[in-house]
Amino acid sequence: MEWVWYIIAAAGAGIGTGLAGLSAATVMVPILIVLCPSFSGETGTYQATAIALASDILGSAVTAYTYAKNRNIDLKRGWIMMLCILVMCPIGSYAAFVAGNVVLGNFTLFLTFFIGIRFLVRPETNRKNQPAKGQKLDWKGAAVSVFFGLTIGFGTGFVGTGGGMMMLVVFTVFLGMELKTAVGTSTFIMTFTALIAFVSHIMIHPAIILDKWPVLLLCVTVATASSLISARFANRVNNRTVGLVTGAVLTVLGASMLILKYWDFLSQYDLIRQIFHCIGVFTAYIIPIVMILLPIRFLTRIPSFIFRKILHVVAFTCISLMILSAGSWQAAALTSVIIAAAIYPLLIACEKKTWYPKLFAEKKPGEIRKSLLMLFLTFAVLISISWGIFGQPYIASASILMWGTGDAAAALVGIPFGKHKVKTRISDGKKSLEGSCAMLAVSFLSGFLVLFFTQKFSVPKTLLCAFTGALFGTAAELFTPGEYDTITVPLVIMAVLLAFV
Repeated sequence: MEWVWYIIAAAGAGIGTGLAGLSAATVMVPILIVLCPSFSGETGTYQATAIALASDILGSAVTAYTYAKNRNIDLKRGWIMMLCILVMCPIGSYAAFVAGNVVLGNFTLFLTFFIGIRFLVRPETNRKNQPAKGQKLDWKGAAVSVFFGLTIGFGTGFVGTGGGMMMLVVFTVFLGMELKTAVGTSTFIMTFTALIAFVSHIMIHPAIILDKWPVLLLCVTVATASSLISARFANRVNNRTVGLVTGAVLTVLGASMLILKYWDFLSQYDLIRQIFHCIGVFTAYIIPIVMILLPIRFLTRIPSFIFRKILHVVAFTCISLMILSAGSWQAAALTSVIIAAAIYPLLIACEKKTWYPKLFAEKKPGEIRKSLLMLFLTFAVLISISWGIFGQPYIASASILMWGTGDAAAALVGIPFGKHKVKTRISDGKKSLEGSCAMLAVSFLSGFLVLFFTQKFSVPKTLLCAFTGALFGTAAELFTPGEYDTITVPLVIMAVLLAFV
């Protein structure tokens, strides 16, 4: 199993380097020392850092070469930092060996995560009065380069990481480089800093090569290949796409590394373990479904309204499954909020792609992300009220299933067969009597089955409860504007069902 983690660590490091100039150690060191027993012991962190630095050498070199071919390196604005970093790297490396096991710095991990969020929110790095590529530094830029060059150089040698991320910040924020140029320049510098730091580590602790050469060879190979692929991708797309992809990669890597680093602390809290369990259930359910739905969408002529309802079914069934597997209402509700927070920026990043409207059968721009945000936040509210306040987890599940199945039935029947439109002052005139009848029937059946197997009601009471909930839910769907029925219908159904408890 350790070899799988080696490959995952090296691949993640390479992608981070190729896209954002991220130091390989930021990804590799936590994975190696936390998940790989062979890197435990007094020198485990030092050996992991040396392997990460070795991976950085070729990974940064091929990345810098790719960016240089596309004229995305600016050494006239980066040479001072480069000189300072090269001087301080050996000093930091020696200090690391004297200090013993040095765990990856908290600052670097938090920086990776928040820089990722920054690029998701604002993927463009261009600004007004941006210095031209190749323009010489003024005295302020030189002072900034000296200060950060010395600190970054020592930090790179000391913990084997932080250099790429810090250089990205300095180059884009303080020296005015656009993202691609900043990544190209930082990876060019990292090629030499990683080489110096690696040689320093080997000279101080030669047993690294003798003990870990198979791991070293594997990690270098995988990281280099991943760096090359991601660097070529970054140089073939526009700056906005690079920023968004970089933000997504850094956010995921930063969050993953923080979880790994603090897992011993986090696992002490039962709620956190439950949230990770819920996320695992959600992921295990969603991934196979996505692999099935993608070929269905792009290789068949399935009508758009049917595919949309399939997506709805996936959404409400995954939450129902999560409720059933959750250990507490807090875990289920927080997981719904976390999923909403993760999906929303991802959909923003993809909205301008040509395949996006076709994949989701989007009716108007922004519809899908807005609907999913409302959907998962509504789930969190349902869980908090029915389970958290009233202690009835199955009422939340019943409300979601009654709404979800009823809504799907209304569309599948109403769109092709709905000839009698319901036109009143408070309805939009688009919904049909046939669709509403289908929703009432299917919602009633779903509610009856859930309540019959989860509540200690008599059969007559179960029938009455399910029918009343379905009737009020159908009315709410009929008289609510289409984009807001995601909120109103399940809340109305929940209120009715709770009245019978």
